[in-house]
Parts: sequence; C-alpha cells; structure tokens
Amino acid sequence: MWPTDRWRRLQDSAAPDRRAPIVTRSHDGRRWVIGAADAAAQGLGLRAGLPLAQAQAMRPGLTVIDADPAGDAAGLRDLAGWCQRYAPLTAADPPGGIRIDSTGADHLQGGEAAMLADLLDRLARSGFTAQAAVADTPGAAWALARYGNRPLIMVPPGETTPALAPLPVAALRLPAETVAALDRLGFSRIGQLAEAPRGPLARRFGAGLMRQLDYARGTVFEPLEPVPPRALIRQRLTFVEPLATAEAFATVIERLCRAVCAALARRGEGARRLDLVCERVDGTMQLVAIGTARPVRDAVHLARLLAERIETIDPGLGVEAMTLWVPLAEAAAAGQGDVLAPGGGGADLGPLIDRLVARFGAAQVYRAAPVESDVPERSVARVAGLSPSMGRSWPAALPRPLRLLTPPQPVQAMALLPDQPPVAFTWRRKRHRVRRADGPERIFGEWWRRDGEMRAVRDYWAVEDEAGERFWLYRSGDGVEPETGNLAWFVHGIF
Repeated sequence: MWPTDRWRRLQDSAAPDRRAPIVTRSHDGRRWVIGAADAAAQGLGLRAGLPLAQAQAMRPGLTVIDADPAGDAAGLRDLAGWCQRYAPLTAADPPGGIRIDSTGADHLQGGEAAMLADLLDRLARSGFTAQAAVADTPGAAWALARYGNRPLIMVPPGETTPALAPLPVAALRLPAETVAALDRLGFSRIGQLAEAPRGPLARRFGAGLMRQLDYARGTVFEPLEPVPPRALIRQRLTFVEPLATAEAFATVIERLCRAVCAALARRGEGARRLDLVCERVDGTMQLVAIGTARPVRDAVHLARLLAERIETIDPGLGVEAMTLWVPLAEAAAAGQGDVLAPGGGGADLGPLIDRLVARFGAAQVYRAAPVESDVPERSVARVAGLSPSMGRSWPAALPRPLRLLTPPQPVQAMALLPDQPPVAFTWRRKRHRVRRADGPERIFGEWWRRDGEMRAVRDYWAVEDEAGERFWLYRSGDGVEPETGNLAWFVHGIF
C-alpha cells in the first residue's frame, strides 16, 4: 500500500503508457537501489533492494524517480489518522502498513468483516492497493496481511498459532540475515520455529528472535503507539452581559466564523459541518447545526447560514457564551477563500443549496441521479445536491421522461398486436388520439429480484397526441407468451 498519492501522480504525468514499469530509487550509502516498484515493474522481476544498474539492464528505458522517504512517512501518518474513523487507536507501520486496534469499536461498523470490507473498498476507490487481516495480536495480523493468500483474512479468536504455522519465518519481522541463517538451519516456516527448543535459538540469535515470535503468538504484549487524534477547530466567546437579541447573536456569529475560517485556512481545509453551542445563564445549552454541500471556509457564507437559524435559539434569561465547533472538515482547493464555482467556470450552486438545506432540511433538497438498472422506476435515486455522479449517466439514445408516475397508471388503449403503437388511449377520462409514436423499447425485469420477474416484459412507446402532449406508455406482455404479461396498458411518465 503506497501511503500517498505521489505514486499515482507520477504514473499520470511521467509515463504516457500506464503499463510502463516505474520504480523509485534511493541510495544505501554505496549505490543506487530500487526503493519501490509498481505492479508492472514487479511483473518483470524488479523488487525493492535490487541495484538500480541491474534493473536498468533488465529493462532498458525504465522510468526512475527519486524516492521521498520523508514525504512517504508523512503520508502514512496522515493515512493512519484517517483510519481513526474505524477505531481511535491507530498507528503508522512503516514502510507501508497501518495498525488498527479495533477492540470494542468494530461492532460500530457492523462487525470485523464489514469494517475491513469497507476499509478496503474506500482505499480501492482512492487508488490504493491494500491487504488486511484481523487476528488476536498485531504481529499475527501483520504477518497474515503480508504473507497470507487472500486480500482479507480473519483469524477466529484462539486460532492464531495454527494460522501462523504455515507462514515463512520472514513474517515475524526479522532481519534479512536472521531469515537467511534460519533457512540454512532448516527453519523455513513459523510452525517449525515454534516447535524447536527455545534455549539454543536464543543463544544463537539473541532475544530478538524469541521476542518477535512471542509478539506474534500473543504470549508477550506488544505496545501500540497510536497517532494522536487531530484537535477539532473551535472558537469560544464569553460575554460580560448576557445576550438575548437576534442582532447581538448575528454579530457574535460573524466574529466566530471569521476566527474559525482563519484556522481552516491554515490547515488548508473547509468546513462541512458547523455546531454552534449557546450557553444560557441557567446552565442549559442550545445547539444550532448546519452542513455544507462542499468544503467551505468563506466566513460570510457560513455566518449567513447560521444567522438563518437564529430564530430556533431560545435565549431564556440570556446567553452568556457561544462556542463554534467544526466537527467535520475536509481538504479544500488552494485559494478557496470564497465559495467559487468548481473548475473556475459556470455558476456555483453550492451557496444556494446550503441555504435551502438550512431552511428546509436535507431531506427536501436533492437531485435525481442515474442508477444502473433497466427498470425505469429503479433507475433513479435521490442524492444530495452536489453529490458526484460516479461516471454514470442515462443513455442518450433512450430518452426518459422528466416525470415518472409512481406507480404507473392504467389506461384504455387501442393498438394492433404485436408491435404496433396505440392509435388512441384514454387516461383520467380524457381521450388522446396519437399523432406520432416512437418504439417499441422492450424492457425485461431483473431476475435476481424475485422469482418470475425476468419473464415479465414491457414494451414502451413515446407518443404525442394531437394537442402536442407527450407521454410514455407501455404494454405489459409481448403479445405472444401469456406469462410475460396480460397486455394491459399503462402510462408511466410525461415528457
């Protein structure tokens, strides 16, 4: 697992052919050696530690870049901090690992299997390749994640020793010279090493060998140095006289937003959620929470969103202090001091969406997004206003109506079987004579949903009546096989 996005940037910019092998080089004090190799280079037999001159002789034209150990270490620490979304105790394990102590926290993610599956999925969508393992000890998890035969391995409690037995001794995190010496003595697997007398091995290789074995098997506790959680941005103001008017609240909110946005700018982040806590003189608190469609650090915009919620604050006998928290912040584009349109062009709907959500609630502000389904009523989902489309779109050759009726409404239609459009149809007691028609478009059900759905057939027609109104009609059944439908007509949408 590569700890930063540096590798992906270099693949995009340095190698026109994405399959071309790329390696990093580092100096071991005597010569240049390979520090890391991508999948294409590893497929050619290139690996970390191989002399660079030998690698270039094996593969002329090899793309070589300088290693950045400091940057990689910082990126790995940042990734370990990101993993705190799964458990509070996480630590970087250089050069390319993360340790997570999920004791008492995995049930919040639906269990260990669901937690690891979500972790690997999020990393894959971000361009990382990773393997994960869960075991009773950090040493066993480390060994299985690197030397196991599956991307995700879960060892049941108490089964650590049998799971470690077939792994090579290198999985104990031993120096290369120790691994080579053990191999010469016939110890190639951890199981062989665990069954051997400890005294002779300790005298020959020192206490380090036995300590690593005990760490992996759990007979000796291995400490974890977790990454400290990043402090939340907050700003607090206290007042000599309690506040009770909306105008005073608005002035304080503006000051708090300016201070918070300055802190966000120093971190290169934007707020996705703000919590305003109002402390009343009677000891109770009032909370106002807002969210944003994208990371924002525009103080004016954030203050306006909070000001629209002032009417929900009950000051009681007065508010003696206010604290503005940023519980959720994300990286923001460089120079995003104001709410700018993405990419620098076109109108930005972010501020409008934020204000609508603040006024009406997130459930009332959404957009329609395509879903990979041929069944029309399942091909649309409601998502947040600025959610990414994930590359999905509706086929341009198969237009869909702006409004779908749920459920489809029955109509009385006249048509010739099997493939002729309706000549006329009656809907809501009004008769429509069809002037133009386009179709049929045949749509089948989805067999994995329920038994018999795959046999269901719909033939859709886009029709226009004499008044110029356009409808989306379908006939249930193909007109040949009775089990495909009863030949009833329905209107499913209006163009």
